[in-house]
Amino acid sequence: MNSQNSAVGGTADLLGAGRTAAVIIASTSAARGEAADTTGPILVDWLRTRGYETPDAIVVRDGEPVGQALRALLIDAPEAERPRIIVTSGGTGLAPDDRTPEFTAELLERQSPGLIYAMWRKGLETTTSAVMSRGVAGVRGRSFVINFPGSKGGVKDGIIVIDELLEHIQTSVEDTTDHGPRD
Repeated sequence: MNSQNSAVGGTADLLGAGRTAAVIIASTSAARGEAADTTGPILVDWLRTRGYETPDAIVVRDGEPVGQALRALLIDAPEAERPRIIVTSGGTGLAPDDRTPEFTAELLERQSPGLIYAMWRKGLETTTSAVMSRGVAGVRGRSFVINFPGSKGGVKDGIIVIDELLEHIQTSVEDTTDHGPRD
């Protein structure tokens, strides 16, 4: 969190007040009950702390189930019920069923690759494998979607990067920033 947010007694922590968020975990082993979901609770807690109404993470198998979960939130849900923030974790690597970026990209109207580059840069501070993550970020309607890696370290790095920008992302997506006159 940036120091400005902390200096005002945490009021910016409630950026999500009145808004919803969703977390999708792409993990075949967690979906089968063979492994624990270690990143979903971290992401859900982060979003709730920021004031977003966030249900527990949706855990699905890698591949097509990720696309189905994204479509349910971004297309099938009535527009007023679509989450403002959707964070995925997992399925961004090089394995054959790591398809989260492809399913995400096909649903986005505009991408924001700089956010992913910033996450790579942060991740490279501790591990060279950070650059293997193929995540995407962007917008569909009034929803912001971003793919985080499936590791706890990658998720924590992603939170550090995105948390600083979350307020600006939210106001930009909602078009509530003061851009001045538009011609």
